[in-house]
Amino acid sequence: MTTTTHGSFIIERRYNASPERIFAAWADPKAKRAWFAEGEGWDIRSYELDFRERGTETSTFRVAGGNNPFPPNTTFSNDTVFNEIIANERIVFTYSMARDGMRFSISLATVELHAADKGTRFILTEHGAFFDGADGVKMREQGWQELLGKLDEYLAKAN
Repeated sequence: MTTTTHGSFIIERRYNASPERIFAAWADPKAKRAWFAEGEGWDIRSYELDFRERGTETSTFRVAGGNNPFPPNTTFSNDTVFNEIIANERIVFTYSMARDGMRFSISLATVELHAADKGTRFILTEHGAFFDGADGVKMREQGWQELLGKLDEYLAKAN
C-alpha cells in the first residue's frame, strides 16, 4: 500500500546582496550549479538549467561519501519546471525528486525577493507531497536551509 504525506514550510532569510544579484545566482547555470548542485560528498552526474518560464532544471547526483546520511552510491535526481519568473522579484517552480529511480516527492515552491536595507529579504515557501515515508517536510526544510546557506557563501565569494 502506498502512502502520501503533505507538508508546507516557509524559510525567511536576509541576504547582504541585492535582489538582482540573488536572482542572477538562480538564473545563471554556472552560478546555480556552484551553490545548488556542487557539494562535499556528492558526485554530480549531470546538471542542466534552462531558466525561463516553462524551462527546466535537471540534475542527477550520486552519494560519494563525506558526512552524507545516505548509503554510498545512492543516486538522486531532481526534475524542475519553472512556472513563473518575474525578474528580480519572484520564481515559482514545481519539482520532483527520485532516489535510485523511484520518485519520492513532488513540490510547488515560490521564491520571493524583496529589497530591504541595502540587501534582500528572501522568502521560500514550499508545499510538498512526500511518498511512502521517504524524505518529509522536516528533512526537506533542512535541505533547503543548507542550500540557502551555500547561496549566502556563494554571494559573499562573488562579491
